[in-house]
Amino acid sequence: MKRCFIVSAGTFYGLRERPLPGDTVIAADAGYRTCLQAGLTPNLVVGDFDSMDRPEELDNVRCAPVEKDDTDTMLAVKEGLARGCGQFYLYGCTGGRRMDHTLANLQTLLWLRHQGAQALLYDDDFVYTAIRNETLTIRKEVEWGLVSVFCMGEPARGVFETGMQYFLTDAALCSDQPMAVSNHILEETASVTVRDGTLLVGWQLPPLEQR
Repeated sequence: MKRCFIVSAGTFYGLRERPLPGDTVIAADAGYRTCLQAGLTPNLVVGDFDSMDRPEELDNVRCAPVEKDDTDTMLAVKEGLARGCGQFYLYGCTGGRRMDHTLANLQTLLWLRHQGAQALLYDDDFVYTAIRNETLTIRKEVEWGLVSVFCMGEPARGVFETGMQYFLTDAALCSDQPMAVSNHILEETASVTVRDGTLLVGWQLPPLEQR
């Protein structure tokens, strides 16, 4: 599966996964500065460049109007899909001064899953993904590591959580009831299943210096 790394202009907490030859790296607007910081060379820089000047030293730049429907991150994601990528790694998509962009980027995770792609969005020692009508297996990397599950749309039914402190069995989760926050992984692997619907799942990672 072709891989795409998206680097946006939020807070950067370090690379958990590094691009390999043949992977696509796309910087969203000021995410280009983060690429330079991380030693990454983007294949493309996209955005409206309202948070930095257009990098004149690059040829691989695509400018978008400020008045547009998509965020810069979504523009980058759509470009990755157009290039045939099915696995996405998103950095710089949380934190910063704009909580609205964090929420938009979490919605982008859901959108990618609806397109049939898989995506991981990295926060500070935490990672998020979206699942739809499937099971996600999570390996325990932190003792007593946290897991949180959210419904962000229509009610999700047939929800199961195993290998954790609190089990769920054939439960229904709703977007106005955060009942699946702050569980803990007890077994070597835990799982989250949803039979009908889409869930946002986040779990704790070890600090980078301990990897």
